[in-house]
Amino acid sequence: MTVASPTKAFKVEKTKNKPLLNDHAETLVAIDDKASFRVESDLLGEQNVPAAALYGIQTQRAHQNFHITGVPISHFPELVMALAMVKLAAAKANHRHKLLSDDKARVIIEACQELILGNYHDQFIVDLIQGGAGTSTNMNANEVIANIGLAKLGFEFGQYQHLHPNNDVNRSQSTNDVYPSAARLAIVFAARPLKEAVDKLQHSLAIKAQEFADVLKMGRTQMQDAVPMTLGQEFRAFASDLGGETAQIEHSCKQLCEVNLGGTAIGTGINAPSGYARLVVSELALVSGLPIKLAEDLIAASSDMGAFVKFSGTLRRLAIKLSKLSNDLRLLSSGPRTGLGEINLPAVQPGSSIMPGKVNPVIPEAVNQTAFQVMGTDMSITMAAEAGQLQLNAMEPLIIYNLLNNTRMLEKAIRMLDTLCIQGITANKDHCALHVKNSIGIVTALVPHIGYENATRIAEVALASGVSVADLVRQEDLLTEDELNNILSLRNMIHNL
Repeated sequence: MTVASPTKAFKVEKTKNKPLLNDHAETLVAIDDKASFRVESDLLGEQNVPAAALYGIQTQRAHQNFHITGVPISHFPELVMALAMVKLAAAKANHRHKLLSDDKARVIIEACQELILGNYHDQFIVDLIQGGAGTSTNMNANEVIANIGLAKLGFEFGQYQHLHPNNDVNRSQSTNDVYPSAARLAIVFAARPLKEAVDKLQHSLAIKAQEFADVLKMGRTQMQDAVPMTLGQEFRAFASDLGGETAQIEHSCKQLCEVNLGGTAIGTGINAPSGYARLVVSELALVSGLPIKLAEDLIAASSDMGAFVKFSGTLRRLAIKLSKLSNDLRLLSSGPRTGLGEINLPAVQPGSSIMPGKVNPVIPEAVNQTAFQVMGTDMSITMAAEAGQLQLNAMEPLIIYNLLNNTRMLEKAIRMLDTLCIQGITANKDHCALHVKNSIGIVTALVPHIGYENATRIAEVALASGVSVADLVRQEDLLTEDELNNILSLRNMIHNL
């Protein structure tokens, strides 16, 4: 996944989740050896937290409470990175407003940069589906950043009097503006590889269209013979059908770039200094490399899920098209002897535990199932968006989980379809030509020349007798041989304006 380079204010080396590589590394190792746990407290009391954990008590409580999906925040690196970007932007804005000391701002920014680089993501352990409108996710980020910062300052994990998850890392913020803002960035980041996959699939379909340009076959409507076309035309239509999907995704991503960051709890900006909202959003635009802008009405933006619903609809639209494409591939390759059998899909695995030699269209089938998942969860997202009450929507975690999961599933399914199916498709040219020769549908091309009544009668006789349309026209001398051959030529039958 490509993201904008993190801010260059401070340089950080990538550490791959190893113990913090700084002057206090030996101290940290000694702490870990000395005790397995540290004691932390919150409004509900005290708990033992693993001594080496970068998260704290609130993260641990959420981890104990929520076992819904088994999918932690770390499953989506885009979300961890987006949370870090929001926290980094907030630290810089707070520092500009003199709400954070130089040292605190520095270590918070450095900690965020490490998360943006991909370090310590394993410390984000909370289940994606959670109560509290994302508070547990926000606190997971606050505690991890605080403890990384504490180590950089030379203190032990959990010594929050020196760098506090709420008072410092979360200063001028609320879950209600941090979580949806980070989620919007994460979805935009996740959409990038999806767009690349769609473009690549469209390109592969276009290549097949050229390869099959001279393969004559029957077109079908309502599962019945219609009129001739080429297999190339059919695959060109598949490619064209995906042509506008990346633009649709980009348009939806543009709407996601409007955030409520700085509105804090309900959009009034309580506990944030004057001018903070515009400053933090400008900082977020710089660190993310995205055209982030502040929502016009922060109170409305705090509860409005419209951009998420729009993006979900875009994914649903793409899923529908992919499922239709997969259905068509399964039909065209059906048989291989007793179905349409016009194309061959690559054989990727044996198809039966009882029927020798059987090979199934497993790749399109998997794409179908992915599409059904996306279409079904679009309804879940819609219901969650509708369930918002007053100044907040507490169902955001369900929305974010499904959008990130659907985006990833579609991207992987598309790449699978492209590499394991589309690129290896071959045509049964002779079989396609035989379908055309035996079809009643070619009589449509004769209507302008022999009239609708004659064409109808010829079609009925051909269907009843099994004699070909062309032979019946010859028998009745309705057209000369040259006229008949010209009308039924490839050029004239596949005419495309």
